[in-house]
Amino acid sequence: MACGCGGGEATAAAAESEAYLASEAVREARELVAELCRLAYPLGWVSGTGGSITVKVHDPAVPLADQLIVMSPSGVQKERMVAEDMYVLSADGKVLSAPAAKPWPNKPPKCTDCAPLFMKAYQMRGAGAVIHSHGIETCIATMLDPGAKEFRMTHMEMIKAIKGHGYRDELVIPIIENASYEYELTDSISEAIAAYPKATAVLVRNHGIFVWGDSWISAKTQAESYHYLLDAAIKLYHLGVDWTTPEHGPINSVKSQGRILSPGIPNDCHSAESSKQCVVLDIEGTTTPISFVTDVLFPYARDNVRKHLTSTFDSEETKEDIKLLRSQIEDDLRNGTVGAVPVPPDESGKEEIINSLVANIESMIKADRKITSLKQLQGHIWRTGFEKKELQGVVFEDVPEALKNWHASGIKVYIYSSGSREAQRLLFGNTMYGDLRQFLCGYFDTTTGNKRETRSYLEISQSLGVDNPSHILFITDVFQEAVAAKNAGFEVLISIRPGNGALPENHGFRTIKSFSET
Repeated sequence: MACGCGGGEATAAAAESEAYLASEAVREARELVAELCRLAYPLGWVSGTGGSITVKVHDPAVPLADQLIVMSPSGVQKERMVAEDMYVLSADGKVLSAPAAKPWPNKPPKCTDCAPLFMKAYQMRGAGAVIHSHGIETCIATMLDPGAKEFRMTHMEMIKAIKGHGYRDELVIPIIENASYEYELTDSISEAIAAYPKATAVLVRNHGIFVWGDSWISAKTQAESYHYLLDAAIKLYHLGVDWTTPEHGPINSVKSQGRILSPGIPNDCHSAESSKQCVVLDIEGTTTPISFVTDVLFPYARDNVRKHLTSTFDSEETKEDIKLLRSQIEDDLRNGTVGAVPVPPDESGKEEIINSLVANIESMIKADRKITSLKQLQGHIWRTGFEKKELQGVVFEDVPEALKNWHASGIKVYIYSSGSREAQRLLFGNTMYGDLRQFLCGYFDTTTGNKRETRSYLEISQSLGVDNPSHILFITDVFQEAVAAKNAGFEVLISIRPGNGALPENHGFRTIKSFSET
């Protein structure tokens, strides 16, 4: 252990040496930031000396956590910058190299005021690059609803360019309030990053947007897409078109008065006969037989995990899956979890690593553990099964009709399952009744929180933006989930389906055997 730590310290120290600061890797990163700023200038992202861009110095020999950081200076003409104008910082934010002062009328050099905000994205998300834009669309979009804490959009093609999102997903961007100085936003952006684990951007009201990615290409691609989507929302607003719902229907008059960006559920999304503004559904034992999960999906993942890991081992997606699994297994080993076995280091070889991962995964599946690392990998394995037509989603026969009726009534329907969001989309997108995703507005999984904890449902309530949690109907077959949702203020129904487990006597909840009873 001591040797490993010493090696890491040696690597970090080497990366901060004078010789390394003059290396080709650092030079390329300096030039890259200057080039990106020149490209961003005509787009209006960094005009008037505003905005800023930062990248990590990409060097395969240096671990990401130890890689140096290049940042643009503050208060300069961004389109005129050259490599020598850049600041170079250590991985923990210490300035290692500053530009020389230039003659009048240039201002004395100063590192970007965004530095502490950039560091949050680097430290909390493992970012490889961050772009801060003052693009006009990023300001106006936050003004359409002055009270909104989130920007929401769905069913737009460019959403697919945002990491972890598909066309039918609901894109949610947190909005924080502006401050007189950018460093004063540090706590707010930190809280937003922590509260929205899937977000790759934060909007600052009347100010701009921060976008990060695991590389400069990812950050740039997503920044372009965010600007496109925000601009589209502004134009749709002027046309009276609602971008927050799948059908993109007209914005009603009440909604346009101040519930447009983060209503969660718009004022016209419920019927006159119902006070419920949205419905949140469990899957296993509620929309879908438990037997389909235990007898079809789980065995398919178990039987194909080795094949999947072997064939995709070098892909970025599988590398991320393995990273999550390693972290979980390390926790399991510390906690003495039965079935956990150590995973050898990367240099041990592909086959040895896969053998240990398979042993851990089989143990996790056998224990039916509701953990993100397992669920994410299972979702990727199931995706292959659905693509090859080896799997088909199963839902109870009353489910399609209920989804259609809720949708027709303007009630938004969401899924909350321990299975990954991708697995949820696959199941509902490939059923014997066709693609049911058109009737669903979003998906929640274990990244939101444990389904038996009240705080998870409070988080969902905040995400949906309802005025009162009682406007949300949650349907599940699990008593403990029902209790947690009720404690969060939800209305709750317990689903009684064939194969479901027994409920405690005098459980106190209304039960249904079909969605038609709702």
